[in-house]
Amino acid sequence: MSVLEVQGVSILYMTGDFKDIGLKEYVVRRLKGQYHVTEFWADRDISFTLEKGDMLGIIGTNGAGKSTLLKVISGIMEPTEGTVKREGSIAALLELAGGFDGELTVRENAYLRGAMLGYTRKFMDDTYEQIIGFAELKDFEDRPFKQLSSGMKSRLAFSIASLVQPDILILDEVLSVGDGAFRMKSEAKMREIIGGGATTILVSHSLEQVRSMCSKILWLHKGRQVEFGDDVEGICGRYAAFLEK
Repeated sequence: MSVLEVQGVSILYMTGDFKDIGLKEYVVRRLKGQYHVTEFWADRDISFTLEKGDMLGIIGTNGAGKSTLLKVISGIMEPTEGTVKREGSIAALLELAGGFDGELTVRENAYLRGAMLGYTRKFMDDTYEQIIGFAELKDFEDRPFKQLSSGMKSRLAFSIASLVQPDILILDEVLSVGDGAFRMKSEAKMREIIGGGATTILVSHSLEQVRSMCSKILWLHKGRQVEFGDDVEGICGRYAAFLEK
């Protein structure tokens, strides 16, 4: 049974110069028919299907439309065209270091992020030591969050978010947080979640990571779908050759 079906998904961005010209000039230009809008298709006609337990790696150069597609799949955005059908709960780890308060302590931010993810106070009380230990921040829990390095911030966010056991898990470059040792630990945690039956989507610039972890692969280029399938090694090889050119 399919857990996720993406059919003919396209996402259109419309941009203008409203912020630069202000409200008054915007109204004047609209009345004169001189206000111009630029259309940009971030993704165009993307289709694929995932089964329970699949791990999909999404590859492509910057500007390929990867992060935009994840936002549509996770429900943050609606597609301009096409449909997305999901079965079960979904959790998305996107922009890990965002949404924290720099003036609060690490401990307070852990509870804040937990609340944002829908965790109860009791759940956070029961798992706080596990969170702070996994993030390797025991010596920093009472310091202001703004004093942490970007890697430390991402480690805390990853530690909190990886507590969930969703049916669909979406990861946008989150396995690159921290140093080499923490990356190995975060990969092991993701393998544990995947082993529990979660269908997972991973965006990564590391072909080695995609090769070792993913059962299916989607290659995007400038918003277009180049290849999709379970020939992970073959598609990675063709993508690597494309990059060399």
